[in-house]
Amino acid sequence: MNNFTFHSPTEFIFGKGTETEVGKYVKKYGGTNVLLHYGGGSVIRSGLLDKVKESLDKEGIPFVELSGVRPNPRSGLVYEGINLAQSEGIDFILAVGGGSTIDSSKAIAAGTVYDGDFWDLYSGTPITKALPVGTVLTIAAAGSEGSPDSVITNENGMLKRGTGSDYLRPKFSILDPELTETLPTYQTAAGITDIMAHVFERFYSNTPATEITDRLCEAVLKTMIKEAPKVIKNPYDYDARANIMWAGMVAHNNMVGVGREQDWASHSIEHELSAQYDVAHGAGLAVVMPAWMRYVMKHNPMKFAQIATRVWGIDMDFNNPEETAIKGIKRFKSFLHKIKMPTSFAEIGAKEEDIPEMAHKACYGNGGTGTIGNFVKLSQKDVEEIYKLAL
Repeated sequence: MNNFTFHSPTEFIFGKGTETEVGKYVKKYGGTNVLLHYGGGSVIRSGLLDKVKESLDKEGIPFVELSGVRPNPRSGLVYEGINLAQSEGIDFILAVGGGSTIDSSKAIAAGTVYDGDFWDLYSGTPITKALPVGTVLTIAAAGSEGSPDSVITNENGMLKRGTGSDYLRPKFSILDPELTETLPTYQTAAGITDIMAHVFERFYSNTPATEITDRLCEAVLKTMIKEAPKVIKNPYDYDARANIMWAGMVAHNNMVGVGREQDWASHSIEHELSAQYDVAHGAGLAVVMPAWMRYVMKHNPMKFAQIATRVWGIDMDFNNPEETAIKGIKRFKSFLHKIKMPTSFAEIGAKEEDIPEMAHKACYGNGGTGTIGNFVKLSQKDVEEIYKLAL
């Protein structure tokens, strides 16, 4: 296991009706003038937004609103939010929504106090300060409610890029599983896929002696396998929703990834799909991850066989561990089909002719070095081959 520093200061308020307490927590963490950031649609129709406003009013906290967040959040709205926050003297950003809203809020929080173009912070410039952020989560997926990360798509060139800093970890996050019960099945399944992908990106590592985090990764994956079919069948299964919601946070606040080199090639490859075709991030990962697994499996078949046996319950073939590994990858792909996720280019409307450009952007876009990933270093040619495996 490698040396590591782990800092996770977010306060989590979990359970039914906890969204009505949001004003109290904004006040606790110093918010006196709030930017209320959300997408629209469901947070309005469900009455959640009104509950949040009522709670802020109850605590005497003024706020201004900025709506319009969309999946794969865009730079244009971030710029609008920064201008609004600066002109209104905002000192706290409150995100009401899923990962896209939280990521957009984090970008605004950092950009408001940065002397320059916020995109610098998504191009390698370190984040040294940010306004405090709080969240009211409405979908279990991205894990942004507990992570230091944020991903934004720059509309100038449609580059989807991420950044990370402990300054971006939310001060508090309110997690009410009931808020996820009315999600469409597709969104629920995409979120579950995203959670599993966050675990796989950490699990597939060249670092030895990581038994504790291996076991934590396996526990989250087994939870997804058990609970996902329940919520697909019955969206109002509160206990299943609760386990999935907490798993989403655990999968991405990095407690399952400390002390080990991590990969993240699949996310880089997927980002080009969702930037190009505006596909849901989880759905794009469902297409990319099995193809990536097939392409890199021979680098360490026993790592894949470990998932096959410990997570999927496949008997180990010690004479042919590659066969066990392949069975595990097939089982993962079958699981994705079971929860009605796409696993091919055709299913998301992606085109073979776009592969060279997407592979180039994945490896070289926005100051890229020409390779991505750590488990196996992938060149542009490698990425093209992985896309082709997903056709």
